[in-house]
Amino acid sequence: MRKFETMLLLSPELSADMREGVLSALTAIIEREGGKLVVADHWGMKDLAYPIKKMTRGYYVRLEYVAPGKLVAELERNIRITEGILRFVTVKLEDEVVEAANV
Repeated sequence: MRKFETMLLLSPELSADMREGVLSALTAIIEREGGKLVVADHWGMKDLAYPIKKMTRGYYVRLEYVAPGKLVAELERNIRITEGILRFVTVKLEDEVVEAANV
């Protein structure tokens, strides 16, 4: 299992309920494919450096998760077809993650 981070830029036109719906769908994909969400960090609404689809603001969310490598392709495929996601980027944080034993 490897550790990944996906940064999402969501449309400012999405309501809070719609944002949570998109994030819960992505979390479900991560868990369905054998991964585990570590943290979902909401950065909030920020000004963009340049307009994207005529929008000057966007809502940033950072997802950090542990998953097998094949999960990233499935997650990115779903991100591409999801309405309301303007941009995304995924990076590998660690090659191998050792699961900590619960003591």
